Amino acid sequence: MGGDDSNQSKPVKGSITDLKIQNIAYGLFRAVDAPVTYFRENIVEPLQRRNTSEKFYHRKFKRVPTVDQCDFEDPVCIYEADQQFFRDKQVDSNIVKFLRQRMIECITWEGPDSNYKCMKLQDEYEKAATNWFIKYGDIRTHKGSIEAYMKQKHRLIWERQNPDVKLH
Repeated sequence: MGGDDSNQSKPVKGSITDLKIQNIAYGLFRAVDAPVTYFRENIVEPLQRRNTSEKFYHRKFKRVPTVDQCDFEDPVCIYEADQQFFRDKQVDSNIVKFLRQRMIECITWEGPDSNYKCMKLQDEYEKAATNWFIKYGDIRTHKGSIEAYMKQKHRLIWERQNPDVKLH
């Protein structure tokens, strides 16, 4: 009962608490970490600080004139308008895709209560999908801004001829 407990306070030789093993492990860590840390602090970070321009994956294109602002026989302007249209379509499609995914996750998570807990997400998705279809629906995939412009023109003419009918 009142025996000597001095054996319990000394680290056992070869265990993790042994000071020699800790020193060896720390030395190996420093041998690997020192060159990596030196390279990062003295080469990588100064280069990153010097390059303050936007990252390539945050590229922002200047807005170009739309196809209705281009001259009739200006193929460069029409090409740029088409490329802008395709980028806008891709962005809008991704927004609709993300909203749909959020709505599906909410419905899956909430289960039977999703009818009222996910109503806001469902409304946002339905509005975004409707707006997407108004702008890009029924247009062939390889057709660009001219066909979308014609679709918009025909829709406006139809709405002017049928003011009592609401499309959405």
